[in-house]
Amino acid sequence: MTNIPKNSIPQNSAQATHFLANNRWLILTAAFLALLYLLLPVLTPFLIAAILAYICDPLVDKICLWSVGKFKLGRTLATVLVMLAIVGILALLILILIPLLQKESQLLAQRLPDVITNIRATLEPFLQKRFGISLNIDPAQIQEVVTKNWKTAGGLFGDVLISAGSHGMALIGLLANILLLPVVLFYLLRDWDIFMQKIGNLIPRDLIGKTTQIVQEIDQVLAEFLRGQLAVMLVMSAFYVIGLWLVGLNMALPIGLVAGLLGFVPYLGITTGILLALLMAALQFTSLAQIVPVLLVFGVGQVVESALLTPKLVGERIGLHPVVVIFALLAGGQLFGFAGVLLALPVSAAIAVGLRHIKSSYLHSDTYLK
Repeated sequence: MTNIPKNSIPQNSAQATHFLANNRWLILTAAFLALLYLLLPVLTPFLIAAILAYICDPLVDKICLWSVGKFKLGRTLATVLVMLAIVGILALLILILIPLLQKESQLLAQRLPDVITNIRATLEPFLQKRFGISLNIDPAQIQEVVTKNWKTAGGLFGDVLISAGSHGMALIGLLANILLLPVVLFYLLRDWDIFMQKIGNLIPRDLIGKTTQIVQEIDQVLAEFLRGQLAVMLVMSAFYVIGLWLVGLNMALPIGLVAGLLGFVPYLGITTGILLALLMAALQFTSLAQIVPVLLVFGVGQVVESALLTPKLVGERIGLHPVVVIFALLAGGQLFGFAGVLLALPVSAAIAVGLRHIKSSYLHSDTYLK
């Protein structure tokens, strides 16, 4: 039987305690990030609400300073006004998008036979010559089918509801998240300063000065990020509107605005814009050659946005090299999917601030200087 020294167990315990004490913040941070990753599906409405609250808090602070006669707006009323403004912006986007979809759907039902005739006239000679295939398509019959289904399209909504009923828990979860978002946003916005104060009170007093400095720098970087992202959205909206108007596409204004303003959500703006533009082009133009310029507008727009505007207006503002911006977007999407792409740049900017302070400490340390 092997004899274990009597002092080995206490010594190992002391080493473990010393290691935990020296690395407690690193261990707590790693545990917090792991828990955050595991709870990400549940935390989605809370994260979105927290992001919106952070963005809107300065506006709420300014509105709180307003007064009407002797009546001064409080934090609660200011929060309600900001939330109403958010709802108004979303409603405006819906009012732009829904009539656009409705008009394109009506045009599709009316012009589908002409579109099919043009496609047949373009493709049938080639297919007949190369493969001996004939397109036996009757446009009048297709129009009749589309018209009948168009009149009974209301039944499709019923089928969707029945299908959704078979996945009741998923539907309930989605509705719960949608309903939970404004509630969480209201309380976060109203009590944001209180939450920040309580978090600040938990920071060790010997670290409060350095922590405050780092947090202020991160806040400044994120503010620059938001300004840069807003600038990209406005520039791309103008680019798409002017580009689609120059190529002669009908409804260039709403399509360009939707494609540009939804650009803050990765892939959503460009995908929506291309689908709407292609549908309108198919209904408006009579040949494939006329549709190519529409695709070129979006192709050039993506190159300009990803290679020029985002690195210059966003990357440089937050102190990130263009290569780092591209890597952050790809890494965020790989690790956390859509939410990762959405948060990649602001999180990278916050990490960059921390790394700058670590570098500064290292350059002034004995390890570097000796």
